[in-house]
Amino acid sequence: MDIYSEVTTRIIAQMEEGVIPWQKPWVANGKAISRSTGKPYSLLNQMLLGRPGEYLTFKQCQKAGGKVKKGEKSSLVVFWKWIEQNDEETGEVKEIPFLRYYNVFHIDQCEGITPRHPLPVMPNGAASHEAAQSIIDDYIAREGVHLVHQHGDRACYRPSTDEVVLPLRSQFASTAEYYSTTFHELAHSTGHESRLNRLNHAAFFGTQEYSKEELVAEIGAAALVNHTGLETSTSLRNNAAYIQNWLKVLKDDKRFIVFAAGKAEKAVNLILGSAG
Repeated sequence: MDIYSEVTTRIIAQMEEGVIPWQKPWVANGKAISRSTGKPYSLLNQMLLGRPGEYLTFKQCQKAGGKVKKGEKSSLVVFWKWIEQNDEETGEVKEIPFLRYYNVFHIDQCEGITPRHPLPVMPNGAASHEAAQSIIDDYIAREGVHLVHQHGDRACYRPSTDEVVLPLRSQFASTAEYYSTTFHELAHSTGHESRLNRLNHAAFFGTQEYSKEELVAEIGAAALVNHTGLETSTSLRNNAAYIQNWLKVLKDDKRFIVFAAGKAEKAVNLILGSAG
């Protein structure tokens, strides 16, 4: 199976149904986790699985004394496996990453077993605002990013000055909108050469590199907003034009979503730091 194509096909299928996978509130209600380890899956797998709770393989279900309900369909979980290969020119042994997969079932698709890991209780609205601000303050202090608020109609990140520029807080329609926008621009800042060194200075609007960086920031911001438990219903950009734009990008490159999600996860981890 071409795993890249399969992953992209499943993401596209959700978008064609009007669902934006990276903006689904899966984190707000708990994450999709491995029943065997209790650890959450990667951002890409969160998008593929689509809902929180425990997941396990067919064999793991049987071993636990349960069984998968008749007619239930499995979900895809992907992971990177490093394989050693000999370089024909140098003779050196190099490790090459290959994308692999396995199939899992949500615990609700099984019978005869109960959850091992209860879903976490997320903070309420007031605490969410404090949590979001704490993440921002910690990241800025730790990484030295400049955050500037000024009256205007544009939010951006300037790599040359390592500066995030935002409109005044009073200009935002909601708290969720403000933090979503801030997290989006902070996600861009993680690509600075002094951090993850991800930004391509030659990228410009309309290019694939520009679109990939925008998707990194989109996924990162959605994960951070949901991580803090903020309500996002008013800030979801699920209009037809927005969805069609990303559908075209994903259909043009089957590897696009896989690599963008991986880079977004690194960006999120850097921003969270000790605050996460």
